Amino acid sequence: MERNDPCWCGSGKKYKKCHMPIEEKMQLHADRGEIVPSRKLLKTPFQIEKIKASAELNTKVLDAVAEQIHAGMSTEDIDKIVYDVTTKNGGIPAPLNYEGFPKSVCTSINNEICHGIPDKNIILQEGDIINVDVSTILNGYFSDASRMFKIGQVSERAERLVKVTEECLELGLAAAKPWGHLGDIADAINTHAQENGYSVVEEIGGHGIGLEFHEDPFVSFVTPKGSEMLLVPGMMFTIEPMINEGSPDFFVDEDNGWTVYTIDDGLSAQIEYMVLVTENGVEVLTK
Repeated sequence: MERNDPCWCGSGKKYKKCHMPIEEKMQLHADRGEIVPSRKLLKTPFQIEKIKASAELNTKVLDAVAEQIHAGMSTEDIDKIVYDVTTKNGGIPAPLNYEGFPKSVCTSINNEICHGIPDKNIILQEGDIINVDVSTILNGYFSDASRMFKIGQVSERAERLVKVTEECLELGLAAAKPWGHLGDIADAINTHAQENGYSVVEEIGGHGIGLEFHEDPFVSFVTPKGSEMLLVPGMMFTIEPMINEGSPDFFVDEDNGWTVYTIDDGLSAQIEYMVLVTENGVEVLTK
């Protein structure tokens, strides 16, 4: 683009006052052999506004689950809460019928790492830990976040795993800075998990989001500091480490083709934030 052209992002500013300095800085990093995002991965002001509205609804849905979750309810009951709150507010549950997934939310209990399918016969018990992963489409824009819930009084081992997972997420968030790298987030998370005797699932990670359910980049949580894609203002992705008690290895349920279990039957915990890289740091959009 020419310097005085209107910026491609639709901000109304001239290119030289908007994305030109950012893209010149990106080029310097690219010239050093670093991985830089394509222009399509940088969300425009209009897109950010629309995605934030989706994220606001996503948080509202998770808040509704938090208010009602309890021992004795089924995971199907959680699915109904998610579907009802989402649709009553004009949204669509993103998981529903996504590549054949049959429900509106993922509910993963104890040794289930992710993608647990709600079922009327799965009843929450005192002492369970459960990840509720909510994803929302509002007016064509996507958002995604998950929370861990402790059902009643949980064991000391479960309590500690959830606490360390929370700490890993916060450390990863603190390491996410503009002009840093995705590997900085991964290193902070993986280091803290290992220091506490846990492992991080390697093959499943975070992802870009906003215009689609899953976009580039893939966000690993085991790569070295300074590696992976450059963090540039306008990028949007999830930070969602899956922390295992024992081995990071897993298997997928052969019957339903979705639910991911720990290979050694150990507990697993996951918390997911959706973030936007800004000029000053990162903004959490939904958690």
